[in-house]
Amino acid sequence: MAAVPSPGRRALLVRRTGWTVAAIVALLLAVLLSLAVGARTIAPSAVLDALLHGGHSDAADVVRSLRLPRTLIGLMVGAALAIAGTALQGITRNPIADPGILGVSQGSSVGVVIAIAFLGVHTLSGYVWFAFPGAAVASVAVYAIAARGRGGATPVKLALGGAAINALLVSVTSGVLTTKASAMEEFRFWNVGSLAGRDSHVVAQVWPFLLVGVVLVVSVARGLDALALGEDVAKGLGQRVATVRVVGGLGATVLTGVGVAAAGPIAFIGLAVPHIARAIVGSDHRWVLPMAALVGPVMLLVSDVIGRVIFPPSEVPAGVMTALIGVPFLVTLVRRKAVAA
Repeated sequence: MAAVPSPGRRALLVRRTGWTVAAIVALLLAVLLSLAVGARTIAPSAVLDALLHGGHSDAADVVRSLRLPRTLIGLMVGAALAIAGTALQGITRNPIADPGILGVSQGSSVGVVIAIAFLGVHTLSGYVWFAFPGAAVASVAVYAIAARGRGGATPVKLALGGAAINALLVSVTSGVLTTKASAMEEFRFWNVGSLAGRDSHVVAQVWPFLLVGVVLVVSVARGLDALALGEDVAKGLGQRVATVRVVGGLGATVLTGVGVAAAGPIAFIGLAVPHIARAIVGSDHRWVLPMAALVGPVMLLVSDVIGRVIFPPSEVPAGVMTALIGVPFLVTLVRRKAVAA
């Protein structure tokens, strides 16, 4: 006979399910806003006509050719960075870990700036193939530094290694741009982080990597739960801690490469969204990861929409808006941690 869940567990399941449904509804609304709102506001009925009935009006062309690829990129990048941040915080047991703090995003930036300055790559779709290797090299370097010495890759050593590699890569980027001033303007446009100008070719290039990264991270969800209890406890529960860290870190690296390659460095999604997801559904990564995958795109798409309309007819890049939203969140997190201590 199957075990009957206790009332407390049933209530928790109902709460988690309810919040998941609410997050799905919020995501659908964010997608509709992204497709309808901009320099030219398009009625929801016209958006649906363009998507479902193949409308041929000017509004339909704007939706399909410009806003749909931009929205798809927002969905992919928001989910990728949120899941990557969740995995990295679980691996390092560090509440402020995210792809930017651990140097992975900066590794992608170095790959792109080298492509622009020395290899003559000047398209967003071309940047993708250099951002991925850059992220991979940075993550390997961080792990190699942290793994040396007694105790292996502990959370503190991973954080310190990430900070060191991040500082080094910032210096490399600055050095390249100083000697190749012609690349500065092009790199500056990419480095600010934006969903504007992305087309269906970028979507087609990055979605397979997104799928691979998600599968890798989800496969170690139970291991991340065990790691939260400490390495000794995780080992006692039969988890291979090194395997969890390597597989989860590889998945986070691929996802970071997806996000940074497609939209440039987008700040605070990977830092803030995991905390929001845990506050909503608890610490079980089997729930936290899907919730992060829903909340991340909502945050990014809403930030992008606000950036389109706040100073018309100009746009504020999504990377700037997420930082404006994320900084108060980070300050609040620090204050709450200080009070709890």
